[in-house]
Amino acid sequence: MARKKNLPITGPYRTYLNRLIKASLAEDIGPGDITTESIIPRTAKGHGIIVAKEEMVVAGLFVANKVFRTVGRDIIFEPMVEDGELVDSGTVIARVTGRLSRILTAERVALNFLQRLSGIATLTREFVNRLGDTHVRILDTRKTTPCLRVLEKYAVKAGGGFNHRFGLFDAILIKDNHIDAVGGIREAVTRLRSKKKTASIHIEVETRGLDEVGEAVESGADIIMLDNMDIADIKRAVKKVAGRARLEVSGGVNIKNISRVARTGIDFISIGAITHSVRAKDISLKIEDIR
Repeated sequence: MARKKNLPITGPYRTYLNRLIKASLAEDIGPGDITTESIIPRTAKGHGIIVAKEEMVVAGLFVANKVFRTVGRDIIFEPMVEDGELVDSGTVIARVTGRLSRILTAERVALNFLQRLSGIATLTREFVNRLGDTHVRILDTRKTTPCLRVLEKYAVKAGGGFNHRFGLFDAILIKDNHIDAVGGIREAVTRLRSKKKTASIHIEVETRGLDEVGEAVESGADIIMLDNMDIADIKRAVKKVAGRARLEVSGGVNIKNISRVARTGIDFISIGAITHSVRAKDISLKIEDIR
């Protein structure tokens, strides 16, 4: 049964996605698929299934669809599950029907996207599942694969996480080098508040210790990032801030300790590993019928 078309990338990112897919195909195909073109008749039709070969949270079906459709407008891509769905090993996640040569030419690029994005969604879900009954949200970071950020951040959401700022243009984050460059947190916040274009935007400040946490909250920061602090200092920071700002923990969080971190009273945990250190999931395409 065909599922509802899933096109979550909208606006200017739709155009970006089209260019990304064309560039990925150009990288793989070059002047032509010499193997397929040499042995597969142009008139041959085929039907194949895309199979999850391990348990995973699926993400990126709409990207795979667009890859196949870019190579061959006659190809019918039929998702059998939804992005964000946890599936068992052996689950057929999509069916592909159309000109066999075009299916085979598009196969690797489509699977590369699916495997990468499903890996991100799966790892994100593992972290989310460790949060228990806390109100904490898992956030991604800008530590993404160059040119794949829009898709990788989408995969984080498919896994149950939330997006931090997309880039340098859509949120304010005063980092350690900003602080050192201007002489302190208070000065950095004051400069931002004095600018017309940034005066009304929420300000987040990265802090390296409890003294900087105190300076950040007294400066009026909206969100305070606790960078690479241990559990004891995180608890002290929660007490010091006393609800006057939201708190984000970043650095040093892993599957083993995330439950303890989440129960300290903070609001967010940002984890770079869910995009920069993920393992691609094992997904394959199997041709079942040739006509």
